[in-house]
Amino acid sequence: MILQHRPPLHLTYCLNIHPGESWSDNIAAIRDKAVAVKQRIAPDQWFGLGLRISQFAAQRLASDESLVEEARELFNANQLYPFSVNAFPYGRFHASAVKEQVYNPDWRAPERRDYTMQVADAFSHFLPPSVDGSISTVPGSYKPWIDSEADKLLIAKNLAVVVAYLSAIRDDTGQEIHIGLEPEPDCFLETTGETISFFKDVLFAVGVDEVARLLRCERPLAEEVMRRHLGVCLDTCHVALQYEDPLAALRAYKSEGIRISKIQLSAALVAPGEPETWQELKRFNEPVYLHQTKALLKDGSLGAWYDLPDAIREGSKRKDVEEVRVHFHVPLFFNGAGVLGSTSVLLTPEFFHELRSGISSHLEIETYTFDVLPEDLRSGDVVKSICREYSWVLDQLGAH
Repeated sequence: MILQHRPPLHLTYCLNIHPGESWSDNIAAIRDKAVAVKQRIAPDQWFGLGLRISQFAAQRLASDESLVEEARELFNANQLYPFSVNAFPYGRFHASAVKEQVYNPDWRAPERRDYTMQVADAFSHFLPPSVDGSISTVPGSYKPWIDSEADKLLIAKNLAVVVAYLSAIRDDTGQEIHIGLEPEPDCFLETTGETISFFKDVLFAVGVDEVARLLRCERPLAEEVMRRHLGVCLDTCHVALQYEDPLAALRAYKSEGIRISKIQLSAALVAPGEPETWQELKRFNEPVYLHQTKALLKDGSLGAWYDLPDAIREGSKRKDVEEVRVHFHVPLFFNGAGVLGSTSVLLTPEFFHELRSGISSHLEIETYTFDVLPEDLRSGDVVKSICREYSWVLDQLGAH
């Protein structure tokens, strides 16, 4: 939905909360769920969509023009406008174990590069002419998979190809589409500092040179193109897991001239390092997603576990854990239960004031874990839960 025009600010929720890998599944979710959310939240307004397009769905859209027309008719009939796409998961994202395979193929692989361009092609058919479009993607790779400078250069060169492609779409259609690398715990790009360093030392060096070569232009223009079409997707859950301040992270990217392509509003579990905590966290130990776990230790340093089962097994034996944070997206309105709390408390009035200043034009509620939440946290059906998250965000923005 359009929250303000000057500077522009759009709000959506990510459709990856709804199971479905095919385009027909996506359309069914929009018709049955997203339209229901719109009718409750913005019945008389145009309502933004945060699409999730898998590689399989992108292929279908590329091979069947009738699917594009059918979708456009559905969007127009219901006052829906897609302005963002989640192209992070390449394949299956629900119902079976995903874990670290969600990063595969990574940005070293031509499959990730080609899939992202295919998503951009499909997206260009739906994006309104006066609205810029964002595509969120894997933060390069999973950290254990990167072991050489050659890997980093390959990531940069593949991203440069997509940047050049998005520049060509802009020249041909006037549509401005940008991709956002989404830093995440235990990934190649994990912290704000790591991400800024990769942009400055690699993307704005080797990446820009590759864009200049592909577009046959001077280097200053190539850098301008890269800064326009490549940025970061800042997920507030992921930032909190690194024990960083979301507002400080936003301002750090801004000061470096790195585009904030999209801000995903999300929250992680947080709890004190007490025996009861580890028992309570067992309720969130599910087999589908990777739940990286970070801890603030009593000496001020940070501890980390690959996944929640490791944290429960090892952390429960330690006496030096002050606080633990778990990569398990909980609804933004979740106020806590027993020892468990939420990092949504880090989303302060000052943070929301910054969102209205034009630091990014795209906001996306992203709580994809609804189907694996403990029963008592699901707040009725998924439509009701999404609507409660919208109400929470709108209240914080003073835009209800």
